[in-house]
Amino acid sequence: MTNVRRRVLRPQSSDAESRRRQRRLQKKQDQLTKERESLKRWMSRLKRAFHAMEKLQTKIARLERQVEQLEAEQSVTAPE
Repeated sequence: MTNVRRRVLRPQSSDAESRRRQRRLQKKQDQLTKERESLKRWMSRLKRAFHAMEKLQTKIARLERQVEQLEAEQSVTAPE
């Protein structure tokens, strides 16, 4: 009968674990900083686009009202 090989369990060094945690933490902090900068850039672009869209909507609404008024005036003054 063959015996199952057993792994030798050695206690891990707390220093190695601590360094590993520090590296992971630093990596995540760097990633967070990078993502925040990216979000900041996109938000400024989004704000510009949103305000441009608002201006266009306002201009279109104004022009539609003016066209309606002119059409209404024309239909009232036009002989039938």
